[in-house]
Amino acid sequence: MSICYDKLWKILIDKQMNRTDLKDKAGISFNVLAKMGKGESVSLESLHKICKTLGCNIGDVMEFADEKKDI
Repeated sequence: MSICYDKLWKILIDKQMNRTDLKDKAGISFNVLAKMGKGESVSLESLHKICKTLGCNIGDVMEFADEKKDI
């Protein structure tokens, strides 16, 4: 199972923000954004900071996606 942050990237586009803006406003590190860009897990604390900054819930910024298996 992988993590998908596509919802977050869409919110940033809708709010006319870039990743650097989010990093600065939410107080998260560049490493957190890099991990998210790769679909890796990040701490709940980081997700909470992002949600608080954007005024949304965790389900609005991420979801779990089943990896497709070749049969």
